[in-house]
Amino acid sequence: MRPTKREMRTFNGLRKVVATLRGPEGCPWDRVQTHQSLRPFLLEEASEALEALDEGDPAHLCEELGDLLLEVLLHVQIAEEAGEFGLEDVIYSVNDKLVRRHPHVFADAKAETPEAVVEQWEELKGEERHGQSALTGIPGTLPSLAYAQAMQRRAHRAGFAWERIEQAWEALEEELGELREADTPEQRREEVGDALFALAGLAGWLEVDAEGALRSTCRGFRTLFQRLEATVKEEGRELREMPTEEKLALWQQVKEKPDHE
Repeated sequence: MRPTKREMRTFNGLRKVVATLRGPEGCPWDRVQTHQSLRPFLLEEASEALEALDEGDPAHLCEELGDLLLEVLLHVQIAEEAGEFGLEDVIYSVNDKLVRRHPHVFADAKAETPEAVVEQWEELKGEERHGQSALTGIPGTLPSLAYAQAMQRRAHRAGFAWERIEQAWEALEEELGELREADTPEQRREEVGDALFALAGLAGWLEVDAEGALRSTCRGFRTLFQRLEATVKEEGRELREMPTEEKLALWQQVKEKPDHE
């Protein structure tokens, strides 16, 4: 039975729709999904939500957050069917974590600045690791730059870090110098990795999200390159056949062109 419009505006209504899709009379595709088969879709929907966030489009963000919520509820439904855990367990888990890690709100601890909150959070997480490495729990599926910065933040809070930003600059310059001198494919690969890791570390000192910065640059490059392609096409030419000087001049031209044109 099709849910009513009122039901479709409620969380319980969404739960009912997901359960119906997985039910005996539901969708053949949804019924055969597993935690593992849904894995790429969870990653994809999270990425699309991040892209909508970067676009600053509330309507698009609303839609993508709905898609991400659907993935969560599909995993919950599969777990319930298998007797692994239920929605109540998921909700309790996150509530328990939030209350436990905010003793300055729910208990008598003091943390009056965002920096103090972060420090306290890390201390509590360290206690929960029960002596494991400070790097334990960082998901390896993070994009590489985000992964590098997450590891460096953990190492920093554990007491392993440069003391001054100048040292971070020196480390980057040293790695770039070694990259220039690399003369085999293996050495180049290693030195590129070292240079990117050092750059991620410097970005941390500069309070820049390296992953977000690179994605922003990529979006800008895509916009400009598409303008370049359109201009070349209007002129009836082939980009690969143009002299380098003309390409660079045209690139500068599209960069200076106002966005609203």
